[in-house]
Order: sequence, then structure tokens, then C-alpha cells
Amino acid sequence: EVQLQASGGGLVQAGGSLTLSCVASGFTFDDYIIGWFRQAPGKEREGVSYISSTDDSTYYETSVKGRFTISRDNAKYTTTLQMNNLKSEDAAVYYCAAAPGPWYLDIRPPPAHLFGAWSQGTQVTVSS
Repeated sequence: EVQLQASGGGLVQAGGSLTLSCVASGFTFDDYIIGWFRQAPGKEREGVSYISSTDDSTYYETSVKGRFTISRDNAKYTTTLQMNNLKSEDAAVYYCAAAPGPWYLDIRPPPAHLFGAWSQGTQVTVSS
């Protein structure tokens, strides 16, 4: 059974940091691109960051560039999203998801409909 388990959300003050983790099981992890998505109340889901299945290349949504860092440990079937200098607009429910690779992230991320496996959400709340 394909499963993704996201964790690490919480309440943090603006300017603070959180680390989200995504643990995968039930599929060959290093064949898949992992993406982090978020959805705030009343807003559409948006892709935040992605990491390649092949060369660990990454892609970041403009608003998080320089603040968020995505990484993966294929041996542990884990992806991590380090979020620094959090802002109120980062508050949302965050999800990790997997899409079959390869995909060349230097141009654009995969469309969301290619991500067939999703985690449950983890809430990130940012207080001002």
C-alpha cells in the first residue's frame, strides 16, 4: 500500500522556523518526485517545493525561495522541508505528494494531477 506520512507542523512566531517531514512507504521511493503543497483557508492548493527523483534538483515557488529548503534521503524514504523566516502568509495545511519520475525541475514542476499519492495534512500556524 502506497503511503505518505507528513509531520512537523505546529505554531510558530513570524520569523521562526519549522521542519516538515514526509515518510513514504509502499513504492520505490527514489523513482518518484516528491512535492510539498499547501492550502490556506479559502485559497486554492499551491505547490511549494519539489525535489527530483534523479539528481536531487529542486524547484521552489517564488514566495518561498531563499527561505525554504527541500531535501530527501532515499535510504530512509524521507523528504524534509526546512522552513525558515516564516511569514503569516505561509500559514496553511501542508501536504507531501509523490509523482513518478523523471521530471526536469530546472524548467517547471510537474502538474499537480501527476501526483497520485498524497499524505494527510500537517497544520502550520504562524503568529504575528
